[in-house]
Amino acid sequence: MGACGYTVPMLATIRRLAVLGLKISAALAFLAPLLTRLVMGVCFHVDGHGKIQHLDKVTGFFTSLGIPFPGANAAFISWLEFIGGFCLAIGLGTRIFAGLLACTMFVALLTSDGGTLIQKFHEDVSTITDVTSFTYLLFLIWLVLYGPGPISIDYFLSKWLGLKGKSEESA
Repeated sequence: MGACGYTVPMLATIRRLAVLGLKISAALAFLAPLLTRLVMGVCFHVDGHGKIQHLDKVTGFFTSLGIPFPGANAAFISWLEFIGGFCLAIGLGTRIFAGLLACTMFVALLTSDGGTLIQKFHEDVSTITDVTSFTYLLFLIWLVLYGPGPISIDYFLSKWLGLKGKSEESA
């Protein structure tokens, strides 16, 4: 009998299952950054495409929010989302584009989503993730910190260039 009343063979079986579970999760770890990049990339790419198609509406919206230089900012954000989303999806410049897009989500939280965020925070903190910009911001920050993962152009470029960085170590 073990310390908790379990037999030694039962403890060995539990240990083997735990080790197997850890090996499986480690083997599938590449999916976390890949799926995050794909989902976030496609969302931003499609959203940026829509903004480019209706730049006048985006400019009007930015004007109503009091964002300075609304025309220039609308064009910049639209193209950033369009190009940055594509690059996130393929894993090119992941940390750079995730950082830039995270900045846009932060501004969105302060401007257009500001009232919604404060209202959600006062009602029930657990509903704060109902604000899309907040959820996107969290995923983008995670990509900045974790990196693109092993199935990305960034990863292959870093190997080809002989760079020893976080993206290579985390993969």
